Amino acid sequence: MSGVLPARPDRDGMAWFDGLLADRPAEASGDPAALDRGGWWAVVVTFEGEVRLWRFDRVRRAPLPVPRRPWRAPHGAWRTSLDSAAFVAGVHEIRHRIREGDVYQVNLCRVLDAPVAGDADPWALAQILAAGNPAPYAGVVDVPATAATPATSLVTASPELFLERDGDRVTSAPIKGTAPTAAGLLPKDEAENVMIVDLVRNDLQRVCRPGTVAVPSLLRVESHPGLVHLVSTVEGRLSTGVTWPDLLAATAPPGSVSGAPKSSALRAIRDLEPVPRGPYCGAVGYVDADRGHARLAVGIRTFWLGGGRLRFGTGAGITWGSDPAREWDETRLKAARLVGLTTGAARRARRTGHDERVGVVRA
Repeated sequence: MSGVLPARPDRDGMAWFDGLLADRPAEASGDPAALDRGGWWAVVVTFEGEVRLWRFDRVRRAPLPVPRRPWRAPHGAWRTSLDSAAFVAGVHEIRHRIREGDVYQVNLCRVLDAPVAGDADPWALAQILAAGNPAPYAGVVDVPATAATPATSLVTASPELFLERDGDRVTSAPIKGTAPTAAGLLPKDEAENVMIVDLVRNDLQRVCRPGTVAVPSLLRVESHPGLVHLVSTVEGRLSTGVTWPDLLAATAPPGSVSGAPKSSALRAIRDLEPVPRGPYCGAVGYVDADRGHARLAVGIRTFWLGGGRLRFGTGAGITWGSDPAREWDETRLKAARLVGLTTGAARRARRTGHDERVGVVRA
């Protein structure tokens, strides 16, 4: 992989993941079967199942490119698709469904949005997030509309691995359990994590060879900027002949951001969330089909631009043991740092010692 680093994103579209910069888009597709044909592809799969793929002709190791222009903060108030009262009512409804035996756990989410300049540069936002909230699965997709895919301008600071594939080995690392510090994690968080690990095991067993699905790591505590997560790892060996459509059909949307049983959780989500999640809680990353390697993150801690608005999703896993107010506060905790970075509040907090970020995302 070689080439001169561009001074700014190419007008035809670029993507950046895992320290790899891709430009010269050659093909776009909405069919996951394209991933089995070869080439290096940027991938965005929405929570609702829309597949967006772009194959790039040139890929080389490089840092984030220089943005076109500085980031300009949103110029109006943030809105939320569920205010605190609606979110709390949703938690009560999910607990009712759990009591009735319909479901065990549901991830309840809300989407925040605020007005931004029409020429807001995602690469400038990516630089801010890289400095203020470094993440293991950070990435950018910035591509224009094609006949097969809509324009997509997305920046992720995801901490969660959805799928990593090396040959026939596939790995997932679901996150369940979030608190400001490890001392704040509850038995409810551990139970929720184990439940979702079992769901991910079942998903992978649909496409893996019998006896190969294992859990090499359970309930480890990972520290990320401003919070901690409980993380487990599930891995397996794919059966002969499994295709990318097979793998995505078995595993998407990610279990950690849907619930268990997945089919019942998805019904609850459709009933309780008033807007589509879009890229939030979907899959974001790349597939290098020539080398048999892929890394897709869960699309959390993710911003996307469109129609003069900046959007960001946040949510919490609801179980019978959930406290509605605490779950609402968890959605605010997850959003506060990143939303604060887009507005400059996080940088002001570091400079002045006064943290105003949580207030940014109040309903």
